[in-house]
Amino acid sequence: MSRAITVDSPEGLTKLVLDKKTGRVLGVGIVGSGAGELIAEGTLAIEMGATAEDMRLTIHPHPTLSEGLMEAAEVFFGQSTHVYKPKRSGQRAAGSG
Repeated sequence: MSRAITVDSPEGLTKLVLDKKTGRVLGVGIVGSGAGELIAEGTLAIEMGATAEDMRLTIHPHPTLSEGLMEAAEVFFGQSTHVYKPKRSGQRAAGSG
């Protein structure tokens, strides 16, 4: 989010579709500044069978647009620093934006 603000383009959304039980990345949706470049990390995660934990532990420099993928993974664990997402009863959502 920090980098998006500095390039005057803070609108956007990054969403990970994760397996509830394993945290495995099943899909990725990105809209906003740099989406065309950022989606490559998501497709790599799917191809290699990465989990939300893998995405969360991968170093994402600050400030960069790629931090959105890390923060989306952190939402799965309820630990995202910049995203407030109240828990819905019986659901775990992962998204940043």
